[in-house]
Amino acid sequence: MKFWDISRTLSNEVAPWPGDTPFQFQLTGTIAEGSSVNLGAIKTSVHNGTHADGETIEKAPLETYMGCAVVVDLAEAFLGSSGKHLITTEDLRAYSEEIAGTSRLLIKTGRWSDSSIFPNQIPVIAADVPQWLQKNGVKLLGLDLPSVDEVDSKSLPNHHALARAGVAIIESLDLKDVGSGIYNLVALPLKIASADAAPVRAVLWRD
Repeated sequence: MKFWDISRTLSNEVAPWPGDTPFQFQLTGTIAEGSSVNLGAIKTSVHNGTHADGETIEKAPLETYMGCAVVVDLAEAFLGSSGKHLITTEDLRAYSEEIAGTSRLLIKTGRWSDSSIFPNQIPVIAADVPQWLQKNGVKLLGLDLPSVDEVDSKSLPNHHALARAGVAIIESLDLKDVGSGIYNLVALPLKIASADAAPVRAVLWRD
């Protein structure tokens, strides 16, 4: 059995969404300074690192984040100065059978490799993708990007369209070591009351 940890490591070096609360970890007590144990504390936006997006995240059905998933590797299409910016239904159509069969889609773009630098621009899904995903029975979309919308978007049209289509979102995956194919997935969000997102530890494996 082989496992792939597809979560980004949370550290004080992780770049937050511009203007959002950065991740901070500090030791509040150490054995070396006389405490009986080492104690740590964190302060963070719930959108830092690999996270599930969506209102009242503690009510999200757990089965959405567990089960078979297909990884679609589009990194070659987004390499260099190709000018490609949209993830389209044409990109996904070749994988439609696997997408419909697993109902969980993880898209690899390879466009955000350094978590300490927040990207100025990212690929985003085309406007018709949420409806296409709904028609193909998708209930979870994950990407190796900090958002499904443009980084300067205020209206977040793709977030809202995916919500209307019943598609849950995982953002900021680390898919650099994973190729296209079908895997088992677990990516459970922390149970945070009334939160609009929650960190996940996302793992793929194959028997």
